[in-house]
Amino acid sequence: MFFLSDMLNKKLNLPKPGEALPGRQKPIPTASKHFVSKRPLKGPYPEGLETAMFGLGCFWGAERMFWQMPGVWVTAVGYAGGITPNPTYQETCTGLTGHAEVVLVVFDPVIISYSHLLKAFWENHDPTQGMRQGNDVGTTYRSAIYTFGEAQHTAAIASRDAYEALLREAGRGKITTQIEPAPVLYFAEADHQQYLAKNPYGYCNLRGTGVSCLLPQAASAA
Repeated sequence: MFFLSDMLNKKLNLPKPGEALPGRQKPIPTASKHFVSKRPLKGPYPEGLETAMFGLGCFWGAERMFWQMPGVWVTAVGYAGGITPNPTYQETCTGLTGHAEVVLVVFDPVIISYSHLLKAFWENHDPTQGMRQGNDVGTTYRSAIYTFGEAQHTAAIASRDAYEALLREAGRGKITTQIEPAPVLYFAEADHQQYLAKNPYGYCNLRGTGVSCLLPQAASAA
């Protein structure tokens, strides 16, 4: 029983630098192109496009949600916000790399604004659950917004404050979403990229709170 409790504790707490797995120097192999759009996962991306990064639980369903949105040019899944360099999926699942499962979203701000991506982010998961998302338990499933530039960071904070007020009115708890400047993204293995396009009946735990997100004007990062 002690062993099981110890393992669960490791998954619910971010590792310290001396506790993290060592990882590796070279990136792990991944796909070169998006399985659906056939566009390059790692770029180069067309001029004028912007990038965003979100963690909202298991990245399979989250990525599908974003790639289906008009104005999103390409998506990719990976690991970010941790310590271990170039981790594998199996390593991140131990909770000993410190990474969250994330989705990289490359979008055209002329067609879809960053605030609309934020709205989809808030409405399609429960940002009050800490180190879990539903039955998916562990640090890898934490809610996170990793921002590119001051405008995105300001918009993310404003959207969090606005949505938290709505959640309180609905009797929900405090938002635990991590909002930080974007760290290094380690692209996940090829089989995880666009997983639900390859496996339409695969696992998807994407669930919202049922509370609509009404963003203030300040939440726009245009």
